[in-house]
Amino acid sequence: MYVNYQTYDQGEEVLLAACDKDVLGKTLEEGDIQLDVKENFYGGQRINTDRLKRELKSCTIANLVGEKTVEAALEIGFGSEEDIMKIEGIPHLQVVRL
Repeated sequence: MYVNYQTYDQGEEVLLAACDKDVLGKTLEEGDIQLDVKENFYGGQRINTDRLKRELKSCTIANLVGEKTVEAALEIGFGSEEDIMKIEGIPHLQVVRL
């Protein structure tokens, strides 16, 4: 399985943004919540979920959208089910590690 992935260095922090291909470029809306899954933020490279799992271990902040992407994070204990927000039924997980 492949996902879209991008990292950003923010001083000492490393922000990782990743999403499933099928949500890239979409705007998800539910109630007062709107999430723009912008290609210029999430697009970056296409990587497989095994590499995503390795990359998640070295980031300090993650912004993840989509079934495959969020599932990969949960498989390695990165975040938990309680942390997931669903927008239009699509899982969104944000994690900050201190």
